[in-house]
Amino acid sequence: MLRRLLSTTNDSGPLIARLVLGFVMFPHGAQHALGWFGGYGFGGTFGWMTETLGFPTPLAALAIVTELIAPIALVLGIGGRYAALGIGGLMLGAASTHVQHGFFMNWFGAMPTGAEGYEYHLLALALSAVVAIKGSGAYSVDGRLFSGEVAVGSAATSIARAA
Repeated sequence: MLRRLLSTTNDSGPLIARLVLGFVMFPHGAQHALGWFGGYGFGGTFGWMTETLGFPTPLAALAIVTELIAPIALVLGIGGRYAALGIGGLMLGAASTHVQHGFFMNWFGAMPTGAEGYEYHLLALALSAVVAIKGSGAYSVDGRLFSGEVAVGSAATSIARAA
C-alpha cells in the first residue's frame, strides 16, 4: 500500500506543481516555525493560533510543523502526496478564516492588516490537488524509490528499457 501511495510517473506537471508549491510555502512555514523572514517563530505563532484563533493545542503544533516540513518534502519529492494533502488541509482551514474578507487579496492595502481574501488559498489548493492526485512526478525521491523509475536519461532507465 505504501508503494501505491508513493508511486508516481516521470510527468512534468506534478514536478512543476510541487516545486512551485514547495518554494512558495517554505518561507511561510519558516516564518511561523523559525521566525525567519520577519515571522514570529514557533512560540509566537503557536500563541496566536491557540489564543487568538482558538485552535486546539495539538492542531496548532501540527500545523506549524506541517508548514515547515511539507514544503521541504515537496521540493525533494518525498512523500509528495502526504505533503500536498497536509498543505491542502492547511489551505482549506486558512481559506475558511478569510472568506469573510471576500475573494481578492488586499493588494492595495485598502483593508485592515490581516484582512485578505482567499484567492491565494485556492491556488495553493489547486497545486496541492495536482500532487495529491498524480504523485510527485519527475525528478522525485518517490519516483526513484517507489516507481521503479529513475530520472530521465539515466543509465538505469536505459538498461531497464533494453531488458
